Amino acid sequence: MTYSTREVAELLGISLARVRRLARSAELHPGRDFGDRYEFTFRDLVLLRTAVALEETGITPRRLLKAIRALGAQLPAGRPLTAVRITSEADELVVVDGGLAWNVETGQTWMQLQEDESEPISAISRRRPRPNVASRAPTPAEWYELGCVLQEESPLQAERAFRTALKGDPSLADAAVNLGFLLHERQEFGAAEEHYRAALEGNPGHATAAYNLGVALEDLSRPDEALAMYLRAIESDPLLADAYYNLARLCEERGDRAAALSHLRTYSDLVRIG
Repeated sequence: MTYSTREVAELLGISLARVRRLARSAELHPGRDFGDRYEFTFRDLVLLRTAVALEETGITPRRLLKAIRALGAQLPAGRPLTAVRITSEADELVVVDGGLAWNVETGQTWMQLQEDESEPISAISRRRPRPNVASRAPTPAEWYELGCVLQEESPLQAERAFRTALKGDPSLADAAVNLGFLLHERQEFGAAEEHYRAALEGNPGHATAAYNLGVALEDLSRPDEALAMYLRAIESDPLLADAYYNLARLCEERGDRAAALSHLRTYSDLVRIG
């Protein structure tokens, strides 16, 4: 998955020109699509987010890139950049990984730390910002967007981002759905149900929330409630093919073959159209 210059600018809250300047300064070489536009990778996005925060403390993008290259040799094999935090401490670039912290440029260990569970590991921390430097905390919507970026590669970090988004704005139904999905994937069905219901409470017509809740209720061995949720899902989104398939299966299990065939026929039609 790649991101355009405009998408990166919106996510980071900076101008298009600044995205391009930071990319050049950090010697990034984003690919270009057929329209000759930049296409940034997920790793580019993480590096640029770090560069934006650290540039305000006086750390140049070029220095950051050099540190990132050094960090690659310092991390255990398979440990991704997104699993650690890079901070500025008294003009030193410090990496925080769980309970460890070290100067990435010298390799010198700083201290053992107590990890703050309330902050995503990928977030940028500046414990000693320079005076009079303007800074802006990410909005709940930006935390949600970051969670979406992290969801596939770093689900635990994505979970923290979604929780932070919901803490700032409990009405973000999509954040509640995505958080529920991550918990669902871990087979925490009860917790997933709670977040799907919260999404529906804030947005009663959220078809995905209703559908996912139906799946969670089936996993909790509550098929009658699940059936009602699938019906609610297709009421909100008549083109939600998977909901018809699940309805057909549940109706078949209940012995209602006529309803099962009707839902299966609709499912087949939608899949064929799609």
